[in-house]
Amino acid sequence: MLARPSLLVISMMFVGSAELRDARPAPPAGGLLVVANQKEHTLLVVDPDNRRELAKISVGVNGHEVIVSKDNRFAYVPIYGNSGVGKPGTDGSTIDVIDLQGRKLAATIDLGKPLRPHRAEFGTDGLLYVTAEMANAVDVIDPSTRKVLAEIPTGEPQSHMLVLSRDGRRAYTANVGAGSVSVLDLAKRSLVTTIPVAKSVQRISISSDGRRVFYARPGRATHRRHRYGHEQNRELDRIAGRGVCVGADSRWALVAGGQPCSKSSPCR
Repeated sequence: MLARPSLLVISMMFVGSAELRDARPAPPAGGLLVVANQKEHTLLVVDPDNRRELAKISVGVNGHEVIVSKDNRFAYVPIYGNSGVGKPGTDGSTIDVIDLQGRKLAATIDLGKPLRPHRAEFGTDGLLYVTAEMANAVDVIDPSTRKVLAEIPTGEPQSHMLVLSRDGRRAYTANVGAGSVSVLDLAKRSLVTTIPVAKSVQRISISSDGRRVFYARPGRATHRRHRYGHEQNRELDRIAGRGVCVGADSRWALVAGGQPCSKSSPCR
């Protein structure tokens, strides 16, 4: 169960700092794996080399995603609630902060109101950006003070997933029920535009050079991976598939079950 595939549809990140390597004897050479386990309301710390669970830390109900700080000291788990997107249930309003060296809950960030926070990403400015579905926004958080600094409107409901450009200028959200992608200016903390893309859209990713944004349209049979130009905000092409990962050189995108669009296999 702990085999190390290259892609998983759960939240995880490798951690390999000197601090963590000194924190426990015989650390894995390849770093640690940090996994959000939403059904058990826990965060798992895993040694992927030896396929061994090292720690299980309780978090709120439910944490869907996890992001690790750039210094590898802390993991941040937005607490979404016990519902699905657009479905009735509890509305999360916090982010749990895990001390990865001590392997324990270090703090809980109070967002001040029910938001269903979901995907978190660190910007080049060191700030934490988190989708806030119930506010149709992205919250901006200072991890040093653990306070909310601002709220950037997305202009659409159910802003679920988030990617940031490497240069720190732009953020893109996948707005599930609206079937759109929002483009945000991080410096001005403002909405640039929204791009209608499908009846529904959930997953989103960006090439390392920031020139292409890929998104997924959920469906019973397939997901759709569409490409958008970073500056032009225009669609480039469509590829049918269930998942995507963009290579570090931005030349290749790995699409699970992918195939070109055709009359027999349309992408729309």
